[in-house]
Amino acid sequence: MSKKRPLPTPLQALAVLTVFLSMACSFTVFLDLPVLLALFFGWFVIMTLGLKLGYRYRELEEAAAFGVFEGMPALLILFAVGAMTGSWIAGGIVPGIIYYGLATIAPSLFLPTALLICSITALCTGTSWGAAGTAGIAMMGIGDGLGIPPALTAGAVLSGVYFGDKLSPLSDSVLLASSMSDVEIRAHIQGMLPISLMAYIITLVLFTITSLSYSGQHDLAHINEIMMLLKQRFDISLLCFVPPGVILILLALRQPAFPVITFGGLLGITWAVLLQGNTPIESLHSIWAVPYVDSDHSFISNLLSRGGMESIMTSVAMIIFGLGFGSLLVKVGVVQLLAGKLESYITNESRLTNCTLLTAFLGNLLGSAMYVSLILTPKLMVKTYDQQKADRRLLSRNTEFGGTLTSGMVPWSDNGTYMTGVLGVATLSYLPFMWLSWISIILAVGVSWTRTRAGKTTTFTKDGRSQHAQSNPLLARDQTL
Repeated sequence: MSKKRPLPTPLQALAVLTVFLSMACSFTVFLDLPVLLALFFGWFVIMTLGLKLGYRYRELEEAAAFGVFEGMPALLILFAVGAMTGSWIAGGIVPGIIYYGLATIAPSLFLPTALLICSITALCTGTSWGAAGTAGIAMMGIGDGLGIPPALTAGAVLSGVYFGDKLSPLSDSVLLASSMSDVEIRAHIQGMLPISLMAYIITLVLFTITSLSYSGQHDLAHINEIMMLLKQRFDISLLCFVPPGVILILLALRQPAFPVITFGGLLGITWAVLLQGNTPIESLHSIWAVPYVDSDHSFISNLLSRGGMESIMTSVAMIIFGLGFGSLLVKVGVVQLLAGKLESYITNESRLTNCTLLTAFLGNLLGSAMYVSLILTPKLMVKTYDQQKADRRLLSRNTEFGGTLTSGMVPWSDNGTYMTGVLGVATLSYLPFMWLSWISIILAVGVSWTRTRAGKTTTFTKDGRSQHAQSNPLLARDQTL
């Protein structure tokens, strides 16, 4: 049996977190250094605390390695998406989708269209990563061609993929949040629907208004020039939609993401050879790296020089360091200490919701991975929910909102790193435009505060119809939001 070590003191935990966050801030804002260096040095900061608490170095090293091992599926998917993106550009698949998108999507309604397309894709496939790596990449290219700021387009894409992901019964995050909270999937999704749909409608309206504000800035000559250049460089036909269609169907059928996306890369190679006339060697090379294309048109150069495994190596390093850092924080007890300090603050539903959302966000911020947040939050909070006689479905909803919807907000988390690598937009650039995430969290906080003030909660009967009931102060165990 391993020896039980004491938790760090609040001062010790505050010290190591302050050192790490100071490094992360100063490296990125003032020194123009990558944040992964802060994560790398952060390992040794946490290890120093662990050694002081009585852990052996070998134990700490194994904890960091275990965190990386747990995130290996995410790393494999990231490699596969990089390979698929490169081959889809070489095969004319992404250029073809952009070509037809520029020809058919109304520029004044592009942002709400991107939101809807990415929402449907994620809802049907159950994966925000798969939706961003297929529909999201296409929307980024179309938006760039229409002159929409990339950060704004990325905000629409992320709002769509996270909305679909957290409401899809096929989603890993839904399965994880519900199972860790001991809630049935149907009840979990039902509990998220009211706030999620309200937030989605508000988000759709905001993106529509914003898109209309760009309606007078679209240069049709510029768009036609891009379409002409794409047509000159690629043999474009409706066959470009076949590989994405096949991949989305396979993902919707719950086939494993890594081999499915890798198969998408092989389809890209096939399209590059058969439709674009590339040699097999050139086509294979696109899986690793797409050669830089020097063009007078910056859009064409940026589009045709993206993708390949080589392009995501920095993202892979970020995720490795982030996962190890998060695992070390859990090992030495910093995360458990923070969660324990929050318990004394919880006296009503409003505070319970706030603390759960914050705990889930800290799982992403300090654990560097969404799965860490979705696993740790229910584990750390379930005792408090039971003591307060609060509904477990409130726990699963708050865990999903705080864990899934904030996962792309942290630059060094697996989702933040992945989305930056796939969409080509820095996390802090698209962060203000993740409107669905912000609105959903604000509504969750606001609704819980209103119910606490009024002494009422919204419940659901077994047939799913809403009703109002008195609750003092929290939901009963046989009710659901």
